[in-house]
Amino acid sequence: MNAQTDYLMQEGPAGPLEIAIDRPDGSASGVAVIAHPHPLHGGTLSNKVVQTLARACVLAGLTAVRFNFRGVGRSGGSYDEGRGECEDLLSVVAAQAPAGPLVLAGFSFGAFVTSHAAARLAPERELCRLLLVGTAASRFDVAPVPTELHSRTLVIHGEQDDTVPLSAVMDWARPQVLPVLVVPGGGHFFHGQLPLLRELALRHLRG
Repeated sequence: MNAQTDYLMQEGPAGPLEIAIDRPDGSASGVAVIAHPHPLHGGTLSNKVVQTLARACVLAGLTAVRFNFRGVGRSGGSYDEGRGECEDLLSVVAAQAPAGPLVLAGFSFGAFVTSHAAARLAPERELCRLLLVGTAASRFDVAPVPTELHSRTLVIHGEQDDTVPLSAVMDWARPQVLPVLVVPGGGHFFHGQLPLLRELALRHLRG
C-alpha cells in the first residue's frame, strides 16, 4: 500500500500466514485486522478495496493488519469454505492485537468471515468498531452482528452490486434492524468510488 508497509510471516492454524502491516504516523490508537475477498476468485491482501480500508484505518490512527487467508500468496494450507479462514483471522488477532482497542473489517467473503470472528470474539473482548463492506450474504451464511455491536458497526454496500445483490444484504440486515449504508451506483468493487469508500470508512472509524 505504501513504502512503509511491513511484510512478515506468522504461524497460523494450517501453516504460515502472510501478513502486511501499515502503521500511522505517531503512536497507534489501536489495531484493525482486515479480511480479503474470496480466495478462489483472486482475493488477496492487496485487493484494492482491502487496501482502501487499510488506508482509512491508518488515517484514523490505527495500525492496519492485512493478511492472506490459508492457501493464498505465501500462506500455507488450502481453502476451507470460511471455517478455517475464521480460525486464520482469530490467530492474526491473537498474534498481532492480543490486547488493546481492536477493529475488525472485511470485504465480500472477508466480511462473511469477519462476521463470524466478531461473534466469537464479542463475548470475551470489546470491539471498538466493525466494518463490513460488500458482505457476501447471497453466497454464505453471514453471522448476525451481536446486538451490543450494532451502534459500532457500519455495513456498506453498492446499489448496483451484481456479485452480491443489495437485496440479499437487506434480507440479512432486516431481522437485526441493522442499518445498511448504500453507495448510489456502486458496484461490488466500488470502481471509481474508492475515495468515497475510504471517506465513509474513515468517518465511521473516527465517530
